[in-house]
Amino acid sequence: MELTRAELARYVDHTLLSPAASIEDVKALLDEASDLGTYSICVSPSMLPLPWPTGAVKVATVCGFPSGKHTAEVKAFEAAQSVASGADEVDMVIDIGRLKAGDAAHTEAEIRAVREATPGAVLKVIIESAALTDDEIVAACRAAEAAGADFVKTSTGYHPAGGASVQAVALMAGTVGGRLGVKASGGIRTHEAALAMIEAGATRLGLSGTRAVLDGAGVADGDY
Repeated sequence: MELTRAELARYVDHTLLSPAASIEDVKALLDEASDLGTYSICVSPSMLPLPWPTGAVKVATVCGFPSGKHTAEVKAFEAAQSVASGADEVDMVIDIGRLKAGDAAHTEAEIRAVREATPGAVLKVIIESAALTDDEIVAACRAAEAAGADFVKTSTGYHPAGGASVQAVALMAGTVGGRLGVKASGGIRTHEAALAMIEAGATRLGLSGTRAVLDGAGVADGDY
């Protein structure tokens, strides 16, 4: 697969979710996203509302992050508050323990609670694919689709089991069959890895080292 620098940038949620991030760091993130031409920035909900215009850059945030061990009601409230504060997209973390215990109905119910609390926003469902079996990945994707989500997403980037893998992305993409988007996130640090995720079926990428990934394309700034 070959993509121009600008084409690859449009896949990217330029991400800063460090607990130590300051509002000045978020401003730098937004400025860099505008410079690079990424689709969005992804920041913690406590950073919203942003005090500056974002132009063409969408604003994403997280919900139930990073553990997913929040009640559905808390996740729904957090997501609704974020959307009211300017978030265009919400990336929610499921309770993977409940899913692994075989309670996919709980997974579907908590996703639906967040979906109903955020009409009009894009909802991505983080399933922590590295911590799941193939059957559990399929179950999580089916629950997300049934509950009305827009994307399934591999990882928070904080789970010790790891982040995105080509195999998980391919399985997720095969399960949702183009009806939902697939976001690959967690540990994608090179241009080659980013392209491999897209080739496997990712329609969005969560990156924190976006400039380095784009620079690996061998395309100079301004050559689009």
